[in-house]
Amino acid sequence: MKDLHRKTFVGLLRVFAVMAALLFLPAWTVHYWQGWLFLSVYFAAISLIFLYLMKNDPKLLERRATRRLSDEKEKTQKVIQIVMLTTFVVAYVFPAFDHRFAWSKVPPYAVVAGDVLVVLGLLIVFIVFRENTYTSPVIELDAEQKVISTGPYALVRHPLYAGSLIGLFGMPLALGSWWGLFAFIPITLVLVWRLVAEEKFLVKNLPGYSDYRNKVKYRLLPFLW
Repeated sequence: MKDLHRKTFVGLLRVFAVMAALLFLPAWTVHYWQGWLFLSVYFAAISLIFLYLMKNDPKLLERRATRRLSDEKEKTQKVIQIVMLTTFVVAYVFPAFDHRFAWSKVPPYAVVAGDVLVVLGLLIVFIVFRENTYTSPVIELDAEQKVISTGPYALVRHPLYAGSLIGLFGMPLALGSWWGLFAFIPITLVLVWRLVAEEKFLVKNLPGYSDYRNKVKYRLLPFLW
């Protein structure tokens, strides 16, 4: 268990270093208060989630901390994961260039609103983790996995993706970029691509998922889709 905790903290530090580099190198300055605020808010929230999992659901923490792209069993999912990662990096780096060349003038209240959306998205992710111990960054089934239909799963079939999209929409605002909002379109399309592929997998391999899908009509947004 201590080894898992160590790997988790080391992993968080590594991700922080990479994300900081991807912001401040393209911005070519450390005088980027929007970037510092975003990193502080994001990693404070992520750390709290991981601390909760350490105490209450170490198995889920292990899934989230140890799964890699190479663990995807289907070639299509590996392709989707690569496209998702590439799209995210582009969407994340673009606001830094926006800051460097002053393409946008985002007022502080909009920046703060973006950070609030990031926190809201992570809050939904936390609620999903608390409700469903089987969530994994790769598409797989645990031997004891069952259909979860309570909590946010009673509203939409993929609340984890819904929370992620809210946070991703807030990210360019939090980083001070209006133009960065356009990256939300390809990110949404790629996420929907993964969602549809995941549903096909679950219908085929998880008993009871077809009935759940018939009961909960909406995939991502209540009353819309």
